[in-house]
Amino acid sequence: MTVAATSKLTEKFQATIPLPVRRALKLDKGDQVAFEIRGAEVILRRATVLDIEFARAVSATLDEWASKADERAYADL
Repeated sequence: MTVAATSKLTEKFQATIPLPVRRALKLDKGDQVAFEIRGAEVILRRATVLDIEFARAVSATLDEWASKADERAYADL
């Protein structure tokens, strides 16, 4: 069975994960999700321990764009 679900982005580019998606992925408050980009498609899935560890390892390398000037420059993205 295919179920379609949509969600609207807020001004901060946040979206609520619709109930049918939360149920299908068995998500609960505080769970983490992973976004897998495949060309023009993005797959949303429950994050695994490997996803979380990878994100932690990579996050330390991303601070070179964390200045106030960068936040202003990229605020409209």
